[in-house]
Amino acid sequence: MIAQRFAVLSEPLRLRLIHALFDGEKSVNTLVELTGGTQANVSRHLQTLTQASILGRRKEGLQVFYSIADQSIFELCGLVCGSIEKQLTKQVGAFGR
Repeated sequence: MIAQRFAVLSEPLRLRLIHALFDGEKSVNTLVELTGGTQANVSRHLQTLTQASILGRRKEGLQVFYSIADQSIFELCGLVCGSIEKQLTKQVGAFGR
């Protein structure tokens, strides 16, 4: 299950979709605009993230809206980004010597 979760998160467009939803619910059309993906590709990745219970969806008329369903994704992204930031800082420091 752990490997499957990380596999879902290994796709760059899925990470962009999650990041776009950090400040709240958005429609598919808005997510397409924010991520630069095609409608079909964004929809496919949203479906994968929803099936993994990372995102939630609701339908309002013809529009579909997505939001973060698994709140632990905020902490996970913070940990990973913080770790990468530390690595980059060390690398930059090593080059400056």
